[in-house]
Amino acid sequence: MRKRPGMYIGSTDQRGLMHCVWEIIDNGVDEALEGYGDRIAVVVHADGSIEVRDTGRGVPVDVEPSSGLTGVELVYTKLHAGGKFGGGSYGSAGGLHGVGASVVNALSARMDVEVDRGGKTYAMSFRRGVPGVFTDTAAGPTPDAPFAEYTEASQLRVIGKVRRGVTGTRVRYWADPEIFPAPAQYDIAALRARLRQTSFLLPGLTLTLTDERNPEAIATTASGVAGDPALSVKGGASPGRATRADKAGKSASSARGANDLFTADAEEEGTEVFHAEGGTADFVDFLATDGSVTDTFRLTGEGTYTETVQQLDKRTGHLRPTEVERTCTVDVALRWGIGYDTTERSFVNIIATPMGGTHLTGFEQAVTKVLRKQIDANSRALKVTSRDGRIEKDDILAGLTAVITVRVPEPQFEGQTKEVLGTAPVRQIVAKVVEKELTALLTSSKRDLKTQSRALQEKIVGEMRARVSARMHKEITRRKTALETSTLPAKLADCRSDDVASSELFIVEGDSALGTAKNARNSEFQALLPIRGKILNVQKASQADMLRNAECSAIIQVVGAGSGRTFDLDAARYGKVILMTDADVDGAHIRTLLLTLFFRYMRPMIEAGRVFAAVPPLHRIEVSAQGRRKREVIYTYSDEELVTTLRKLEKQGRSFKEPQRYKGLGEMDAHQLAETTMEPEHRTLRRITLGDEAELLEAENVFELLMGSSVEPRRDFIIEGAAEVDRERIDA
Repeated sequence: MRKRPGMYIGSTDQRGLMHCVWEIIDNGVDEALEGYGDRIAVVVHADGSIEVRDTGRGVPVDVEPSSGLTGVELVYTKLHAGGKFGGGSYGSAGGLHGVGASVVNALSARMDVEVDRGGKTYAMSFRRGVPGVFTDTAAGPTPDAPFAEYTEASQLRVIGKVRRGVTGTRVRYWADPEIFPAPAQYDIAALRARLRQTSFLLPGLTLTLTDERNPEAIATTASGVAGDPALSVKGGASPGRATRADKAGKSASSARGANDLFTADAEEEGTEVFHAEGGTADFVDFLATDGSVTDTFRLTGEGTYTETVQQLDKRTGHLRPTEVERTCTVDVALRWGIGYDTTERSFVNIIATPMGGTHLTGFEQAVTKVLRKQIDANSRALKVTSRDGRIEKDDILAGLTAVITVRVPEPQFEGQTKEVLGTAPVRQIVAKVVEKELTALLTSSKRDLKTQSRALQEKIVGEMRARVSARMHKEITRRKTALETSTLPAKLADCRSDDVASSELFIVEGDSALGTAKNARNSEFQALLPIRGKILNVQKASQADMLRNAECSAIIQVVGAGSGRTFDLDAARYGKVILMTDADVDGAHIRTLLLTLFFRYMRPMIEAGRVFAAVPPLHRIEVSAQGRRKREVIYTYSDEELVTTLRKLEKQGRSFKEPQRYKGLGEMDAHQLAETTMEPEHRTLRRITLGDEAELLEAENVFELLMGSSVEPRRDFIIEGAAEVDRERIDA
């Protein structure tokens, strides 16, 4: 495992580091899934170690006869030794290969395990997977402490007592710097998202998160959305808000008994608490950011299938094929919104499967089949003809937010990282449940459901027509060749080069700036497209309105890769798209509107790092020649930089003319614009990027808040932040 860590955890970067945390957390989650334990705590200690506590049954402490090892040593040092791998202790669990805890132990510089079971607290320590004893000082545990390896036999130490009936496991480990380049770089946002997600999938389970590295950085709201009704929190906080709970410096061994530890956590400063009483339906409501077309529907059911597995014949000691019957439980929540993006989260036994699998395939097949059937039955009322084309899956999934969970005994994953479910019969079971339940809802005679069904079908038909319209745009925007005529907008000043990688498209604010930019550009690889002021806010408008807008359609046509779901990054005509607007409030607004267009309809360009914002200067300072020093021109990009530069020049005794402030790009001479903003050798560009899943969700929320159709949240945001605005910055 230490020689080939990527085989077990995917990689040795931060993704692999976080996968080790998931393995330990999932052990506690599997206990809760079986009905044992209702609390899990995660603590990121100031020394870079991480600790996971649960109130499950506790790892077995008895000696296992065949190996002669205690249950603790067996679980944390031997492959395929977990209770899920054997198949007797868990009905359904995320861990089933029996390698999770042992992998984390092998890749840790130190691991301490404490188990509350049978009225006692047992402990065992490991160094890179080898059991032994650390000699710690009063400063606390550290992987650098002297270590004595067990030689003749391992010892499970008894270090305390607990009350009758108190059980649980506490695991604290230090990731090995020989394996991980940055062993202490735990992603607190990813931990927060994972624990919040688990609270939705296991209603009633309480999870806490404490980051002792920087307690002041803990946000007050654990959910990130104030007033979220799906989260209830201990300690008297308002719904959807986490208590500011846990003081730094609390160690796992400061109190005996998991229940005591959790009670203390809930009362201290700095801990985020996640506790959801709802289920997948509340998860969908949390994920959805747009207005609703339908209510949140809950589809549940189960099915059985037979599977041939290899089981150990105790009489002969050999593996023999045995046919067993499995039960797959399905729980799906979904709703359609007025937006155009699809958000799907799939889980197997509470374990996220970001790459999908058979359960997601079955869900999408069933949803597509049901809605095609409904639209075909109502084609006359919906005015759908054969000339409109066929409803496609992407039309149906537009605006859909769905959480698909299945519980399967011993699921088959594609690899230890468990990102794809491979159990084939699950597809058909999920498809049957979704088809039956969704058909019943869409064909219901209840007035409210009939209204929602009709609105959903009209939305899907609208998506189909918008897709056909977008395809027509795409057909006419292929990059021109010597044998074809260009149909690009007349106002585009294109470049001569056909090399996409080196070509750049500058989207320029106004015709006045275009004239200067034409003289400043390198026409070999730099193209210019002027826009007239502020374009349409596409966050509020439909796709059809966006395509009818002259400025938006011109940008999509010039980029040449289509829009929305039909966007083809390989067909983009330019390697870089640079937004060049004035350095004032109006320029920032126009840049925001342009970024909204790219975020909503050309997101792959941002994901690929091909969208940039130009940084034009605000001031020009002409410094007089002095002695051997030649005349010099200095550009500054903010008022603070201007003041600092002028003070520096005064201290040097250099004279300068009154600084010139640029009110817009059109006021700059061509050579000034080229030197400061357009020439690759001298310019500064800001690359627009998207982060991980949590940051993407935050970006969605910010766009919806600032640019969406709902006015009240934006008004509240402006009122709350009004006191922080510097009035002198307002360009009015």
